[in-house]
Amino acid sequence: MSPFPWQEFAASLPWTALAVVLVLAVTFAVAVRQGRHSVMDVAWGPGFVVVAVVSWFLSAGPGDDTRRLLLVLLTALWGLRLGIHIGWRARDGHEDPRYTNMLKTAPGSRNTYALRRVYLPQGVVMFFVSLTLQVGMFATGTLGWVAVLGILLWVTGFVFETVGDWQLARFKKDPGRRGTVLNTGLWRYTRHPNYFGDAALWTGLFLIAADSWPGVLTILSPALMIWTLAAKTGKPLAEKAMSGRPGYQEYLESTSGFLPWPPRRRAAGGSGSQ
Repeated sequence: MSPFPWQEFAASLPWTALAVVLVLAVTFAVAVRQGRHSVMDVAWGPGFVVVAVVSWFLSAGPGDDTRRLLLVLLTALWGLRLGIHIGWRARDGHEDPRYTNMLKTAPGSRNTYALRRVYLPQGVVMFFVSLTLQVGMFATGTLGWVAVLGILLWVTGFVFETVGDWQLARFKKDPGRRGTVLNTGLWRYTRHPNYFGDAALWTGLFLIAADSWPGVLTILSPALMIWTLAAKTGKPLAEKAMSGRPGYQEYLESTSGFLPWPPRRRAAGGSGSQ
């Protein structure tokens, strides 16, 4: 196995950072034009795809071709599906209540405040989390059993995220279930199958990179993604928004908060929404 090409990898970092900046700049321009900063949510997944594609091109030669292709394809499947899903969900053009609440007390320009509080932090997170992909692209070792485990975990996460989103979308279309709590399907085993899926598939991508040195050093990248989903802007905000819904307290008491697990007892009340 050839040594890791540190020089080539270091030379690629300004280009991947520039890719993140361009994604943020285009997203911010679209958001200002449309008057809603939830556009950033649509660009989140595709932004990782842009970084992965840039890193894939720059790693041609030093990196293992199989791992490079695997990382860029898996990232593209996740990122593009997520972007399309969120874009379709937000097709009415209304601002997300989270951003409305954040910006209604903004000092000075709302757009400038959003640039500081939304785009810049998410850009930093995007670059840091994507280091798993960037290092993995330049890794020289062939795929081993750790990478195979990563692929299986990615598939598991992708299924949870995709099926969970589909079940939620189908549930919301039923006017008879409006105002109730979704506690069937994958939502019976975890209150956040989509967030768990995100965490699982990013752990899988990390394992694909970690199968060859120095991919294991990027462990803080998926750790940041998981912490954000489980303890920062994902799970806590979603549960806060749902807290006043009838039957939700019973759902909290019966259903695992993140990792899939059989329900402790049947939730009282309705049969479903988020």
